[in-house]
Amino acid sequence: MAVSVHKAAVVGKPIAHSLSPVIHNAGYAAVGLDGWSYTRIECSAAQLADLVAGLGPEWAGLSVTMPGKEAALAVAAEASPAAAAVGAANTLVRRPDGSWYADNTDVTGMVEVLTEAGVSPGATVTVLGAGGTARAALAAAARLRAAGVTLVARRPEAVAELAPVAHTLGLALTAAPWSQAATLTDAEVWISTVPKGAADELADTVAWRPTTVLFDAIYDPWPTPLAASAAAAGCRIVSGLDLLLAQAIGQFEHFTGVPAPRAAMAAALAAVRADHS
Repeated sequence: MAVSVHKAAVVGKPIAHSLSPVIHNAGYAAVGLDGWSYTRIECSAAQLADLVAGLGPEWAGLSVTMPGKEAALAVAAEASPAAAAVGAANTLVRRPDGSWYADNTDVTGMVEVLTEAGVSPGATVTVLGAGGTARAALAAAARLRAAGVTLVARRPEAVAELAPVAHTLGLALTAAPWSQAATLTDAEVWISTVPKGAADELADTVAWRPTTVLFDAIYDPWPTPLAASAAAAGCRIVSGLDLLLAQAIGQFEHFTGVPAPRAAMAAALAAVRADHS
């Protein structure tokens, strides 16, 4: 009997570093989805709509990473409340009628990894960056009932774009210029969502409190200078790999309709992590 073919992929630019194929393909193997495959596709935000429009019926879904998370929402016919609230999606799911549904599993993934790191409701949060992942960070802070969020970005207009998001989420949002980032050491949680290298300059200037939890969304290279400096000060560290696994669980279930084999997916990621260390 012929095996039904189903495809999924992670899309973004750059994309060669992505470990999402390792996680998803391990999941397919673990549950016996023999006709399933998951790959990488280099795609800018401007190219996303044309890419999605050209996908055949064998495509079950896409994982969307930087810089396409806001563009992903625009190509969907319907969006989850989480994706709609933050104005960004990291997941596109093909529906039976051929249309696309957008979700943001970064939100649930962040809540999961931050909770596991000991973040309690009512914590104060500093978010570095104002892109699609920062939008998810705001939603995660709202779900964790953060007492307040300070948003630090290099472009003031980007902060202004996120003010309505914070309002929708019911967050008390304070903006701070990038030049003051290193002085914002009172927050109980730091979430860095900026691209690789952008926060390196802060590593030698932040006076970390050992009770702070740092979540750095980068995972290649790891540790980042920022994470290394925080770890040296005794901070609890959450990596982009932790989020990568957590958000992939939700995507796997969206795409396949099958409960994700979390242990197998985690083991595959851990094996690659060990090879790279």
